[in-house]
Amino acid sequence: MMQSNRQLELAFNFVQYTGQNIFLTGKAGTGKTTFLKSLKQRSPKRMIVVAPTGVAAINAGGVTIHSFFQLSFGPQIGDGDGQNRMRFNKEKINIIRSLDLLVIDEISMVRADVLDAIDKRMRRFKNGSKAFGGVQLLMIGDLQQLSPVVKRDEWELLKTEYETAYFFSSKALKEAPYVSIELTHVYRQQDDKFISILNKVRDNILDRKSQEELNQRYDPRFVPGDEDGYITLCTHNAQAHRINGSKLKDLPSKAKQFIAHVEGNFPEYSFPTDYELQLKIGAQVMFVKNDPDPEKRFYNGKIGQVASIKEHVVFVQCPGEEEEIEVPSLLWENVKYSIDEETAEIKEEVEGSFSQIPLKLAWAITIHKSQGLTFERAIIDAQASFAHGQVYVALSRCKTLEGMVLKTPIGEHSIISDETVGGFIQQVEENQPGEEELNEAKLAFQREQLMELFRFYRMVYLVNSITRTVNENLGSFTGLLSGYFQEMRANFQTEIVEVGEKFQQQITRYLKQEPDVGKNRPLQERVKKAAVYFSEKVNAIFVEGVGNIDLEIDNRAIKKQIVKWTNDLTEEARTKLAGYNECRNGFSVKKIMDARAKAMLESNAPKPKKQKAKEIIDQENIPHPELYKQLRSYRYDKAGELELPGYMVFSQKSLIEMVNYLPVDLVSLKLINGMGARKIEQFGADIIEMIRDYCDENEINRGEIPLKGVPEKNKGSKPDTKKVSLEMFRSGKTIEQIAKGRGLAETTISGHLAHFVKEGELDVLQFISKEKLDEIIGYFKNTDNKNLTPAREALGEGFSYGDLRMGLSYWESVGKNSG
Repeated sequence: MMQSNRQLELAFNFVQYTGQNIFLTGKAGTGKTTFLKSLKQRSPKRMIVVAPTGVAAINAGGVTIHSFFQLSFGPQIGDGDGQNRMRFNKEKINIIRSLDLLVIDEISMVRADVLDAIDKRMRRFKNGSKAFGGVQLLMIGDLQQLSPVVKRDEWELLKTEYETAYFFSSKALKEAPYVSIELTHVYRQQDDKFISILNKVRDNILDRKSQEELNQRYDPRFVPGDEDGYITLCTHNAQAHRINGSKLKDLPSKAKQFIAHVEGNFPEYSFPTDYELQLKIGAQVMFVKNDPDPEKRFYNGKIGQVASIKEHVVFVQCPGEEEEIEVPSLLWENVKYSIDEETAEIKEEVEGSFSQIPLKLAWAITIHKSQGLTFERAIIDAQASFAHGQVYVALSRCKTLEGMVLKTPIGEHSIISDETVGGFIQQVEENQPGEEELNEAKLAFQREQLMELFRFYRMVYLVNSITRTVNENLGSFTGLLSGYFQEMRANFQTEIVEVGEKFQQQITRYLKQEPDVGKNRPLQERVKKAAVYFSEKVNAIFVEGVGNIDLEIDNRAIKKQIVKWTNDLTEEARTKLAGYNECRNGFSVKKIMDARAKAMLESNAPKPKKQKAKEIIDQENIPHPELYKQLRSYRYDKAGELELPGYMVFSQKSLIEMVNYLPVDLVSLKLINGMGARKIEQFGADIIEMIRDYCDENEINRGEIPLKGVPEKNKGSKPDTKKVSLEMFRSGKTIEQIAKGRGLAETTISGHLAHFVKEGELDVLQFISKEKLDEIIGYFKNTDNKNLTPAREALGEGFSYGDLRMGLSYWESVGKNSG
């Protein structure tokens, strides 16, 4: 099919050779599902497939949107369901970070807000500055078939944000240009007259003549014979269940029950047929899976009749066929995506399986569940159609007009259309891309991948964040460390950023002469040389430099942030280096994409927990560097032995003062900042011994220590830290702003304010909703355990520790006041 259909080949080329987002649409039976299956086999791009429903996901060989992106089923507006559901595991983050292509099947059923929620998660873990994290998007579906399910109360919320519920109203999609390719060759039906009628129904232009031809199939008294193989397509589940149940009950034979075998994770909503499948001889059934054997005796949607039943096998007789089909139990697999550790490729792993006879009762089925199926003979009852596209889906399941019987006539009231959808589809039809647009997109993708190698936006952001934080908190950093960061920023700006901007201008000039990088030999030679230059600079400044800095900082909150930024900076540098290393042999889009994706995964691999950082010691600014190394190693060893952070042994400031003032007795050691009685009791003897030995070996005379000479009683009293937080909150600052301003964790500030909730000085409803408060109080009323962890496990991740602390403080306040 791929070789014989120009539009399918065009769609494949857009996916394979460009970064262009694509909406692939087409009438029912035009090969969209076949295209997706072929794409998974042919494309080397790192891709995952998601779909809006469990059955659609299983059929597409993918996973559901809600499970992969961890979305709730309610409207995704504002901050959606918050950060709790954004806590993806490492495996999933790796998949997103290395992703080239995201395929969304049955896009017609995906709401605009759900697409925007996908965008948020892709930005969070891939590229925050680009829609969908910069990943190529392939959306497959037909808007004239099934539409998004939106309840009335949900639309009341969504309509304030969106023009329609359809995916094309997504805010993110408006930032992400896409081409629309419509498949027009119909494979399911061969009769041109029937295809023409279906097209008119689809486009809501059914004329009187076509309507009359269609309604010639209307026969309200039609009763099929038991062996004719007709299936009734109806609008509601209850109607289908009623028909199937009644027909099965009327059969005189004894029922045989087949119990499915489920292993691992296979959600019930994704079951392709009944878990407890009741069959009788004479029952009309439908195959729900394609035959995996070469004979291809059956396909998904084929109708037949149960001829006989054995212990583990059912024999089905299909109309017009002489031989019965032996039907054993078959296996469906629920896949999950993971990363191959050796190749760094995204691979499908089986998470669970469902084994069952691949049949279901088929005197009737809902139109919704008939999506994607093909029937030789069908009775259509669409009188109660309630959704846009339902009648078209039902009619288009039939291979021929002659194989269709209408239970109710098709009138204007039966065809529910949406003018917004009609207008959108008209735009799609009028703006089909061709070879010229494909070539332009190929060159644009090539150019973007090349330019990206010499852009440093994220690194600039990280470097600026680090230096700004250092400048704002100089008291927390040694002069050596703050000086190093300033020098690093200056070198980065002049040796990398500015040179990169100039080289991008050179690339532009070369591309004006020959826009195809592969054919542009002078540009290829320049890229090879540039790769060597940038590789050396990036490696020196960030991998050998930033990657080896001693980041012992006194302030825990600041240290945590600086460590995160420097780690991100090193990871970004390694990703750049992977691209440069490939460019030493010439620029190739595919090779560079593979190398960068692999580097991202390696950078994101788990690191050893207690990895000693190498240090940068300035011989001029730090006296006695050998002693400095010895004391620093002692601190790491003790911290590891006692499972403590290094600063709990002694802080970086304490270390600097020790090598400056060389305390060789307990009295002197007490004068070092940060060395209290407990630390001296634990570590003092070892420290003094090391310093004495060093001084003796090097014949050093120590001087005075002009530090903590003032008695404690004469020192000014420290302000109450909780009250400082309270005053800042009352001045209008949020918990986040207070934490940032004070250099403390948000949980610490939350604890400060919870204290005043307990004292009755703050209203708890300033921090949590009445609904949450009631649930928290309900929990603590029935337990004596005031620990927050079991409370969170009981109430769910929708409750943060801050919420629970506030609720508990209020409950304790109420209890205290009432007592």
